[in-house]
Amino acid sequence: MLRSDSKWLLSLYPVLLLLISMTSIQSSASLAKSLFPVLGPEGVTALRLLFSALILLVVMRPWKALARGNAWKTLIGYGVALGVMNLSIYLAMQRIPIGIAVAIEFTGPLAVAMFASRRLIDFVWIILAVIGLYLLLPIGHAAGGVDPLGAVFALLAGLCWALYIVFGKKAGATYGAATVALGSTVAALVIFPVGVFQAGSRLLDPTLLPVVLTVAILSSAIPYALEMQALTRLPSQTFGTLMSLSPALGALSGFVFLNETLTLAQWFALLCIVIASIGATLTIKQAAAPVETVAAP
Repeated sequence: MLRSDSKWLLSLYPVLLLLISMTSIQSSASLAKSLFPVLGPEGVTALRLLFSALILLVVMRPWKALARGNAWKTLIGYGVALGVMNLSIYLAMQRIPIGIAVAIEFTGPLAVAMFASRRLIDFVWIILAVIGLYLLLPIGHAAGGVDPLGAVFALLAGLCWALYIVFGKKAGATYGAATVALGSTVAALVIFPVGVFQAGSRLLDPTLLPVVLTVAILSSAIPYALEMQALTRLPSQTFGTLMSLSPALGALSGFVFLNETLTLAQWFALLCIVIASIGATLTIKQAAAPVETVAAP
């Protein structure tokens, strides 16, 4: 009896790690959004990427991996996609609730999976995703006043997430686990000047730096460590299924920390996208294992 209980607890351990990781990411989004009135999304993104890159560089020491090959173009594409994705989703969150922004963004990796669809059941997930998007985007009558520009920024973040996956697979084949640290460095170099232009000297406010550092740790350092452990203990389908809960966790985080409320139609739209993502994870055959998505919001 004790042995069976122990096995059951051990099987739950990686699931718990991944849930904590996703909760950390979505909580960091709420904390980051609270800084928007002071630094703006651009300033918060710049500092977050800077601190995240520094943390990953210290922990992973990725410079040794640079000698493995010469895939610079792919690595730069990966880093640019990562940086623009982070900036776009924060610009979206400035205008629309976090849960809606994450749900729209999530259609990016979902679209990548859909390209591998071969069976009739796979198109059920496409239909569900389209229904969810229709209800969330301003074109839907039940959109509940979703800001059009916010929706555009969320779609841009989703497009960048799709490019992040495509470039990440190619760069990861050369640089391995160091790809995340190297890509984060490129992203910081690309986005930091944008933050300086928008926020200026406010980026140097010593009272804000600890909060931004906390955002960086919650959004990158902690999730990366937890996801790496979960990945080695969970089947890829289970990992993908649990990650599909991110939009719902984003909505919950926005409600708890920022008092963001959604309409019934918006909750139904989120449910459609979550089910579509879970279904795609379980039924669509992937050509290759997905790259780590720790740096994504």
